[in-house]
Amino acid sequence: MNRGGSSPSAAANYLLCTNCRKVLRKDKKIRVSQPLTRGPSAFIPEKEVIQANTVDERTNFLVEEYSTSGRLDNITQVMSLHTQYLESFLRSQFYMLRMDGPLPLSHRHYIAIMAAARHQCSYLINMHVDEFLKTGGIAEWLNGLEYVPQRLKNLNEINKLLAHRPWLITKEHIQKLVKTGENNWSLPELVHAVVLLAHFHALASFVFGSGINPERDPEISNGFRLISVNNFCVCDLANDNNIENASLTGNNFGTIDSLSELEALMERMKRLQEEREDEDTTQEEMTTCFEKEKKESLFVVPGDTFHSFPHSDFEDDMIITSDVSRYIEDPSFGYEDFARRGEEHLPTFRAQDYTWENHGFSLVNRLYSDIGHLLDEKFRMVYSLTYNTMATHEDADTTMLHRALFNYVHCMFGIRYDDYDYGEVNQLLERSLKVYIKTVACYPERTTKRMYDSYWRQFKHSEKVHVNLLLMEARMQAELLYALRAITRHLT
Repeated sequence: MNRGGSSPSAAANYLLCTNCRKVLRKDKKIRVSQPLTRGPSAFIPEKEVIQANTVDERTNFLVEEYSTSGRLDNITQVMSLHTQYLESFLRSQFYMLRMDGPLPLSHRHYIAIMAAARHQCSYLINMHVDEFLKTGGIAEWLNGLEYVPQRLKNLNEINKLLAHRPWLITKEHIQKLVKTGENNWSLPELVHAVVLLAHFHALASFVFGSGINPERDPEISNGFRLISVNNFCVCDLANDNNIENASLTGNNFGTIDSLSELEALMERMKRLQEEREDEDTTQEEMTTCFEKEKKESLFVVPGDTFHSFPHSDFEDDMIITSDVSRYIEDPSFGYEDFARRGEEHLPTFRAQDYTWENHGFSLVNRLYSDIGHLLDEKFRMVYSLTYNTMATHEDADTTMLHRALFNYVHCMFGIRYDDYDYGEVNQLLERSLKVYIKTVACYPERTTKRMYDSYWRQFKHSEKVHVNLLLMEARMQAELLYALRAITRHLT
């Protein structure tokens, strides 16, 4: 009997795109041999990234010092548009993968593979399969989870929840892992594993959000690995998903040209700043705004912005191919809006009750020495990173925008800041940007070039990469807060 009830004759009517691994009907005739664009990103012109790398010798130094692969990979090239941040990122990643720590080196890379597989991120899976073998990993484990020790397999549940619904993690999940006899995890080992899982879930968001292309591989005839990273592929044209010609709809501020869009955003920022100085918003009003924003996020879905993509196109007609599914269990488990709770109502995570600065940081540092300092530096760096510009405008204070982006991600994960007026989110983040944020943070494998192009059309690519860095770090911090809170409750 065949899995999923499909017959061999039905399967014969389909084939896999060799580039993106989507399942296509054979009557849709198209051949795909390599990614749509050369260069590190399918979304960003190659010359912009190359210019950044040629003028900045610091990037090359950082790669020599901290890259686990020893080469300038595509992620690093795109991140090098922000060298200050890149240094914090590479240092923390190098520490968790290569420096002294509770877990063996090969286990660290296998956990990275498990994390990336939750989002079908072939780019990261390929990278860490190589690293896993280089660090002495047992090749048989790459056949799938049934070949790995039970102890590693026990991470499945927390991997799944952290990736898609971290608010469901409880101290019982922690107890189950640390009290399972011969397969138990020590708390330092578990914290190391949680940091790795959160890091690579969030990095998958950056990979898809930035359209990172497959690495060139000299051993393959056309120079590219067969599995693509970004969801949009030439094969979409065969499936009637003509992204380039699809028209934009659903912009809260009407159809206006990109220059007017920029001016309108600058004006709203100025008005909000003045309102902040003139009046104090009450705690009740802030709570109401958060609940309103949380509920409205229910209706922010990829399909409602692009009318050429009915929502059903994103309900995964895509079959998860075996090269990815072997590393996960329960592949259909995905993000579900925090606001849609029904009977199993969960309280909002009040950020003031369990903060990174006052609680998470010290717990991580106590159980996994020094990683807390490195993560803290990375969070602070991405939040404060500014060049005081917005597209063509100079001397712009972008702090308000950074906070709206960061807090909107946390809002979708059920985390509320008592001192933040969530009315600002609606004022600053247009609908197409909200759709992009939710896609990148919650189901990154659905991100398309068209979503990336649809927002902030006047802004530089480096500014959009900064958005992706903020989304990545906000997501990682949200996952860590839920996991570390559960560990704290286990300890008390």
